[in-house]
Amino acid sequence: MITAPLTELSQALGAGRLSSVELVDGLLDRIARANPRLNAFLTIDAERARVAAREADARRARGDAGILTGIPIAHKDVIMTGGLRTTCGSRMLQDFVAPYSAFVVEQLAAAGMVLVGKTNMDEFAMGSSNENSFFGPVTNPWHADYVAGGSSGGSAAAVAARLVPAATGTDTGGSIRQPAALSGVCGIKPTYGVCSRYGLVAFASSLDTPGVFGQSAADCALLLTAMAGHDARDSTSLDRPRENYARDIDAAATGKPLAGLRLGLPREYAGEGTDAAVARAIEIALDEFRRLGAVTVEVSLPNVHLSVPVYYVIASAEASSNLSRFDGVRYGHRAASYGDLDDMYRKTRAEGFGAEVKRRILVGTYVLSHGYYDAYYLKAQQVRRLIADDFRRAYERCDLIVGPTSPTAAFRLGEKSGDPVKMYLNDIFTIAGNLTGAPAMSIPCGFDEAGLPIGLQIQGHHFAEAQILNAAHRYQQVADWHRRVPPEFAP
Repeated sequence: MITAPLTELSQALGAGRLSSVELVDGLLDRIARANPRLNAFLTIDAERARVAAREADARRARGDAGILTGIPIAHKDVIMTGGLRTTCGSRMLQDFVAPYSAFVVEQLAAAGMVLVGKTNMDEFAMGSSNENSFFGPVTNPWHADYVAGGSSGGSAAAVAARLVPAATGTDTGGSIRQPAALSGVCGIKPTYGVCSRYGLVAFASSLDTPGVFGQSAADCALLLTAMAGHDARDSTSLDRPRENYARDIDAAATGKPLAGLRLGLPREYAGEGTDAAVARAIEIALDEFRRLGAVTVEVSLPNVHLSVPVYYVIASAEASSNLSRFDGVRYGHRAASYGDLDDMYRKTRAEGFGAEVKRRILVGTYVLSHGYYDAYYLKAQQVRRLIADDFRRAYERCDLIVGPTSPTAAFRLGEKSGDPVKMYLNDIFTIAGNLTGAPAMSIPCGFDEAGLPIGLQIQGHHFAEAQILNAAHRYQQVADWHRRVPPEFAP
């Protein structure tokens, strides 16, 4: 029972078949046994979790509990959690204790969720495999020799191994959707600005988006409904009415529930580089969508092939600016010995940052420098607009765009770490969603010959989260890929 989806756990708690204390104790035990293999958690807060679980049970006894009251959750370690260590997967913040909580943490806590710990990640969210963490890589729950995906690999692996029913993540270029695909769970990145970035340690401010992982689309809908909302402390937070993202899921469906839904198939997604097993799984999933009433239409995104270079110019430039605050003066790591202030800066940053973070800082500083700004950064922003225009035109012909989340299933640990460009291309299908700011989701849709999960990506126009979640949910009512559990972690 403790490994059931969030929606089922909520029903069990509401009916009194399970207490939050029993649920939290059971999952803490699973984490203690599984984490040495997965390395998914960096910090466990068992004491506070048990206190929160007792409070949740008391709320239910009083009759003032909500849908999420008493359900455990883990937060990606780039999201500030007051009084708890927040490392960003970096030596720079190895012992940093957050003085306040992020908006999304506050929202989920207000909904009654129980924080059990913080999850491993690529350092400062820079990576696609979770091999860039100062604390070591996360391993894939389906195969210990493979990556879990990144940068939110710890959250994805924790949900896939049923260590927690839900976890938060952040998505800057696919860092929720790609690990969701590689680990075999559901993950959604909402429209930029729907979830406040307050308390999120910034990597690339115009791209970073908080989101969630769950076992099912229904789980993700409940989580997103709780954590979204306007926050005056974040200038990019959208001031718009709150939504119930489960509204279409909750609606009764008869006959063909997706009748009339137009699914766009970009011809650019059918090119070379996509593994044959991935292409087969996507086509089988599309057949299911057609049986549910959806129709598929071909669309074109002529500039989408430029997403990767555009992203790495813009993201690196913003990272160069955002990470300048880590200088050893105010917080975080400081070199033990140095000559003068400049020497302290150099040694602190050389010791505190890993290789990938340094690489992106260098690239970002270069493209922002005098003489290169117009040629690189400004040009990248112009092409970003062209990519967004391509998607806008595509949505005139379709309601949602579907295709692979990642061109391959999970790859072996170390397989791509020596070739940054090869690693970057792993995000080729996800990056456009961040450049446009539109919502996108990954759901499981099959396995390759090695038994590794494959993800289907569903993208929509701005504020189409409910439509995306409903399409995913209707598919999951006829396909059970999301219910598959890695044999090693089966209950």
